[in-house]
Amino acid sequence: MARWEPGTADRLRTAALELFEEKGFSATTVPDIVGRAGLTQRTFFRHFSDKREVFFGDDEIPRIATRMIEGAPPEVEPLSLITAGLRALAGSRFEPRRNQMRVARRIIEAEPALRERDLLKQADLRDAIRAGLEGRGVDPLDARVFAGLGVELIQIALERWLQDPEGGSLVSHLDAVQDSIRAAFGSAATRSG
Repeated sequence: MARWEPGTADRLRTAALELFEEKGFSATTVPDIVGRAGLTQRTFFRHFSDKREVFFGDDEIPRIATRMIEGAPPEVEPLSLITAGLRALAGSRFEPRRNQMRVARRIIEAEPALRERDLLKQADLRDAIRAGLEGRGVDPLDARVFAGLGVELIQIALERWLQDPEGGSLVSHLDAVQDSIRAAFGSAATRSG
């Protein structure tokens, strides 16, 4: 069996998604997945802690967010910093996997345990952004608000991107959602002022 080839995680993810669609998430086992991918269980567990992590990628996105925030110039304002990080992730991590992500989203929406896990992963990302912003000296309440906005920004943009019949880029959806957020806050400030 070819265990050390490049793209092993993608082979496992592809096999898992095919099986989840065919048999359902609950009925699919790790032995099923590795059998379809032509790999070993040991190789599977080198890449994923369990079959749910095929969707969520362990803790890599919060770790990437933490590194991006730590490495950003100090003068960059929080929402721009978050958006720049999301734009970078969009091009490198999400765009190449659009079809897989569409399938994954359908499966997640159909499984309560996966929806719960998705919410936990969103909370992990929110916590990583908040902690990173606080580490840059952002007021804790402001950091919490920006972290929440960042997670909503990516969630809304992902939903729109995955449903976009025109095939627009995730970056264009991120920009459109960010513009809507800024407009909503500007409008709310005008109404309350």
